[in-house]
Amino acid sequence: MSTTAVTPLTIQDAEALVTAARQAAEAAGATVSVTVLDAGGHLLAFRRDDRAVLISGETSTRKAYTALQLDAPTADLVEAVQPGGLFHTLPTALDRPLLFIAGGVPVHRDGRLIGAIGVGGGAPEQDHAFATAAVEALV
Repeated sequence: MSTTAVTPLTIQDAEALVTAARQAAEAAGATVSVTVLDAGGHLLAFRRDDRAVLISGETSTRKAYTALQLDAPTADLVEAVQPGGLFHTLPTALDRPLLFIAGGVPVHRDGRLIGAIGVGGGAPEQDHAFATAAVEALV
């Protein structure tokens, strides 16, 4: 069993994620909120564009939390919460609300989960693309 330490998500990483997601959104003409959580679910960075809808702050945070808890992009989980789906009752089963709308993406380093990013304010497919672009830009 490997006990190699993996560098946790740093504040510099979090700020880089926010910047990359916002640049992707700006290029698409979207105004968004971006949330970055560490592996423990603690807030590392948050930014809401001036003209982003107010609820986007909450949705970006819930998307990040959902991606972190389930270690999967929220875009991949939408079907699982539909009636008859594997996670149908999960959105109401926990104290902290999950959100199964595209835009949350887990962040891995050396194969280990180190955090998550959530983007809200655009169309779900856009939010997913912005979050994915940010994770891919993280070196």
